[in-house]
Amino acid sequence: MYDDEELSEIREAKASWEAETLDPTLDRHGERNERFATVSNREVDRIYTPDDLADLDYEEDLGFPGEPPYTRGVYPTMYRGRTWTMRQFAGFGTAEETNERFRYLIDEGQTGLSTAFDMPSLMGIDSDDEMSLGEVGKEGVAVDTLRDMEVLFDGIDLAEVSTSFTINPSAPVIYAMYVALADRRGIPREELRGTLQNDMLKEFIAQKEWVIPPAASLDLVTDTIEFAVAETPSFKPISVSGYHIREAGSTAVQELAFTLADGFAYVEACLDRGLDVDEFAPQLSFFFNSHNSLFEEVAKFRAARRIYAEVMEEWYGAEAEASKQLKFHTQTAGQSLTAQQPLNNVARVTIQALAGVLGGTQSLHTNSFDEALALPSEQAVRVALRTQQIIAEESGAADIVDPLGGSFAVESLTDETAADAMEYIEEIREMGDGSVREGVLTGIEQGYFHREIQESAYEYQERVDEGEETVVGVNAYEVDEDTRPELLKVDETTRERQLDRLESVTAERDDDAVDAALDDLRDAVEAGENAMPEIVTAVKAYATMGEIMAVFEAEHGTYRERIGVA
Repeated sequence: MYDDEELSEIREAKASWEAETLDPTLDRHGERNERFATVSNREVDRIYTPDDLADLDYEEDLGFPGEPPYTRGVYPTMYRGRTWTMRQFAGFGTAEETNERFRYLIDEGQTGLSTAFDMPSLMGIDSDDEMSLGEVGKEGVAVDTLRDMEVLFDGIDLAEVSTSFTINPSAPVIYAMYVALADRRGIPREELRGTLQNDMLKEFIAQKEWVIPPAASLDLVTDTIEFAVAETPSFKPISVSGYHIREAGSTAVQELAFTLADGFAYVEACLDRGLDVDEFAPQLSFFFNSHNSLFEEVAKFRAARRIYAEVMEEWYGAEAEASKQLKFHTQTAGQSLTAQQPLNNVARVTIQALAGVLGGTQSLHTNSFDEALALPSEQAVRVALRTQQIIAEESGAADIVDPLGGSFAVESLTDETAADAMEYIEEIREMGDGSVREGVLTGIEQGYFHREIQESAYEYQERVDEGEETVVGVNAYEVDEDTRPELLKVDETTRERQLDRLESVTAERDDDAVDAALDDLRDAVEAGENAMPEIVTAVKAYATMGEIMAVFEAEHGTYRERIGVA
């Protein structure tokens, strides 16, 4: 961007500024800290100049929005065309209660639904399983059968709403229920819009909700992608998720690298299945965390798009523009929320949400200020949603495409982040002898990802404990009074009401049809065929979540047994 002569002049001018202006100021006043760094402990310079971007090629590294390498955004007009989808994570108790919260959020201006499931549903067991005791409806909505899905979306037009499902081991069953519900309502499958999280690789890396082993899980994820390409082309069958990797304690670079590595592993699995990259890649989506260091987060999002575009074309032969465009959802950092002085979380969430917007996210969830204490209350949810609306309508942040593009600091951080992330990705690829898919599976088996994340998490906590990292209200600016807000409490009768419905469904259904559907599913799984059509048939017969997932456990065994966890 600058020639050698101009860069030389800038270096000389900077040296003169340091000697004549900066050094006398430092001698008199010093600075607040000896060292300045991001949340990820990446040291940041005092100032950045064009010299920091001496190797930047504008067309190759930046370009323009809507054109490769998409560093500046995947759409030419970005939020000047329409704002990002505003999703607020919602789900607790029974389907009736969550349906009421869905309707409330739609009335308040939310433009997309995001569904949280309880732990039994997440783990693919029924509410009446002995392992479900004490967990039914507690951290999300309980869903055992298609009947629950019918109630959950009562009065909500599936053709008009985009719905996200945050679920992983049992994601194919929830997806099948949504498809079955659309079929029952006469809504063409191609009109369904939304996203299924369905990212099992990150479960083995970070979140640790799993049922069957990694390779078998990857095959089942590939089933959903193959089915979605053919049946629900407007629905994203996977959201490759860095969010939970970051929540487990990774740095921003590790979050980016491990997420993209997982994404490339799914690409290779689909290619191995015989799918064409330009058929399935446009339906892949991603999910990132947005933490407190605003410029680091913006750089991470911009670097993600650049790396993805280049790798999809160079490694996997993608030709369609949509196959090279990384589109992602962002959620503000749950790990950053504090139980102490919870109203401080409103400010944290605002900064994190702004980073997501400045970084070009396609959809956004803002955490509620009370989530470090309980499921969010209606008041807290409203404040979180209003935060997005104020950014969109009042701040001006949505009026300029890539507003931080060209900033010496942001461009330098983007380059550094991209380079460091690619080092990780290449290392993972080498672990798989040239295959990212095999490298990720090897890394899971060998504990590579766990070690990397744990080391970063430990170092961060050490900095907090020693006061090097300030957490307002926790290790600085503390107060004595009780600052806890009024909290949402899940009705104690939730389990009984859910068990009543489950018992009613199993008593009324056609058991012969259920048995036949499960037999067909079992045959498909044993034959290594795509299981999704049979799962859809099974849920339409009102087979339960636990009955369906048990078929896969019987064929592949459980990962708990494999690693010796009871």
